[in-house]
Amino acid sequence: MVSSSARVVYAALAGDLAVAAAKFGASALSGSSAMLTEAIHSLVDSADQLLLLTGQSRARKPPDRTHPLGYGMETYFWSFVVALFVFFLGGLVAFYQGVRHILTPQPIVSPAISLGVLVVAALFEGWSFAVGFREYKRVVRGRDIPLWSFIKASKDPSLYGTLLEDFSAVIGIAIAALGVIASSMLHIGWADGAASIAIGLLLVGVSAVLANETRSLIAGEAVAGPIMEELHRALAADSRIVQIDEIATMHLGPQAILMALTLRFRSELSISALDDAIREITLTLQAVEKRVAYVYVRPGPNGALPLRQTRPTA
Repeated sequence: MVSSSARVVYAALAGDLAVAAAKFGASALSGSSAMLTEAIHSLVDSADQLLLLTGQSRARKPPDRTHPLGYGMETYFWSFVVALFVFFLGGLVAFYQGVRHILTPQPIVSPAISLGVLVVAALFEGWSFAVGFREYKRVVRGRDIPLWSFIKASKDPSLYGTLLEDFSAVIGIAIAALGVIASSMLHIGWADGAASIAIGLLLVGVSAVLANETRSLIAGEAVAGPIMEELHRALAADSRIVQIDEIATMHLGPQAILMALTLRFRSELSISALDDAIREITLTLQAVEKRVAYVYVRPGPNGALPLRQTRPTA
């Protein structure tokens, strides 16, 4: 079954492939540097979607002896590769093309073809962004979370990476259109190359955001604040817990959360009752947040029992 974030990636891939082919054709006919840069932009975006799908596929591998907590963080590694890919093959190539065309400007032939392709590209990229935006609205579930805040807090790089790439693609199309219009209709020779440089800087900026957000995830991010509050309330509501000393969480991937708890239980609980309590606490936490995959519970100072681990049943 295809996940919702995978559907966003597939939609972006379909749009990027179609748009890249059209842009390369228009670039060959018109000689526009900005159009060639946009074609490279769409081609890089297509490769990015394939890398994100690779990460999602590898992340679904079940736990084994070498990876007892699963392969979920493969998603973060491949997303970091995407960020570098955008920087080197997108931003730097675009910047190079822009400088080259500023130094040796070339007239744009048939600007109507370039502009027509850009209009079609805007429709495809807009549709792809709309698919991702609907998924973002579904994830936030009616909460008032701005898109930028969502990107900063999201643990699913397949979703926020695609949203960023599609948004930057729409902006890049607008920049390319301005370059074509200024160069062909206003006869500003350097405008086409300048548009390429602007698109390159845009891609470098997107790459920096993607790299920073994914770096943080690879380093081990905790769950988002609102989810942590819900998990804390669920623990506080359990009458067998006297005090919550520590709640440590870490994302093992977009769909897997590790929790390590230090809890003080009522002193009268027997070993059997304590085992039942830990098992029931695990199920309660999973009911609050279905991505909770591993729960480690350590009784606080008033108990001398060792660390206990439970994993929710499927």
